[in-house]
Amino acid sequence: MHTSQHRRPRPRALVLAVLVTLLGLGMLAAPASAQGERILVAEARGAITPVIANHLADAVAAAEAGGYHAVLVELDTPGGLEDAMRDIVKTFLSADVPVIVHVSPSGARAASAGAIMTFAAHVAAMAPGTNIGAATPVPLEGELPEELANKIIADSAAYAEAIAELRGRDVEFVVDTVREGRSASSTEAEEIGAIDLVTATRSSLLADIDGRSVFLNPSDVEDIEGSGTEVVLATADAVLEDYEMSWTRQLLQSLANPNLALIFLSIGPLAILYELASPGAIIPGVIGAIMLILGFFSLAVLPVNIAGVLLLLLAVAMFIAELFAPGVGVFAGAGALALIAAGVFLFDQPTGVGVDLSFLIPIAVAVGLAAIFIGRFAWNIHQTRPYTGQGGSYVGAVGEVRETRGQTGRVWVNGQMWRARAEDGQLRRGDRVEVVRVDGLELVVSPVDQETTTQA
Repeated sequence: MHTSQHRRPRPRALVLAVLVTLLGLGMLAAPASAQGERILVAEARGAITPVIANHLADAVAAAEAGGYHAVLVELDTPGGLEDAMRDIVKTFLSADVPVIVHVSPSGARAASAGAIMTFAAHVAAMAPGTNIGAATPVPLEGELPEELANKIIADSAAYAEAIAELRGRDVEFVVDTVREGRSASSTEAEEIGAIDLVTATRSSLLADIDGRSVFLNPSDVEDIEGSGTEVVLATADAVLEDYEMSWTRQLLQSLANPNLALIFLSIGPLAILYELASPGAIIPGVIGAIMLILGFFSLAVLPVNIAGVLLLLLAVAMFIAELFAPGVGVFAGAGALALIAAGVFLFDQPTGVGVDLSFLIPIAVAVGLAAIFIGRFAWNIHQTRPYTGQGGSYVGAVGEVRETRGQTGRVWVNGQMWRARAEDGQLRRGDRVEVVRVDGLELVVSPVDQETTTQA
């Protein structure tokens, strides 16, 4: 008979178990440590507007609050509003996390306001085939007296120079982008020290700047590397997280489109004119009001020239004149020409924001033809005999049956829709009828051609 004996655990087995446990814990922790730092990625594409400024400010704030290592801004812009650009520069200069601007992809640009934004970043990078510069300010009021214009340019040049000194960039080039409108390719900008590097993709950018030191909030321009908070970039194995623009901001930014603005400001007045020509339609008036509001928003966030605004008002005035004096379309044609001129001058091309001529001319022609149609329509209504009292001059008028419900229905007479009933028999859609008398708000009609109207 065998007896069981209790065995003590062997020391070697116990040590092995501990090692296996530690190894397992290490393997669980390995993916998290291998992921490295986190970088928040935000895009700034299209015109620089208050929408873009708010988006980038929120991205930097989110990176600071979320413990991100840096913010990567992918930039492609023709320029935009100076006030929005200055807000963005303030955000970059005061950021508590490194801000990396990458002008990408190939073919992108950092023009005008975008150039100053790039200079203000802790790390300024560009993809091959991109360009930067042409940052001369363009007054929204049109041509200014030479003395005043020189003051504006001098102020902007001093602002750009201060940024270049703070970030250690080539001051001469940065100032020339403002004073002379100078522009450079990515390769040239790197050679003269206006940017830090040229690299094509996100991954190559992060690999190239890994280990680079940047200084947050430097206090001494003469000794940038000896002041501020030094941060050594650890980007080679960084995890990228996109900071998406909210759908409301996407909508608002999409409205900052010169072509859309021109559509809104052209069709909006026409829709309202149609409402005036045909009172009671309601829908055209509502659509017109909405388009005008959207158009005014676009003007508020785009660099607009006052000469273009005046030409746009002239075009609307010509279309209104066509409404009250229709003929061969002289006023509508003049309005179309004024609209083309407005599209050319409305948005300042030096900023890179403008209306495409291949889009502008067809829109102007279409709006002119629509103005002629609305003018003729309004004139026909004004020439119809008004209804007065019980019967008035509507008696004897000829109309067309549009809706039928047996003996009753609706008839289009003298440009208006009336309730009607047949004097004898029933109404049939499409028949032409003559008003026999008016009974309150209802017309009593009879068919014009008895042979084509039969009783059902």
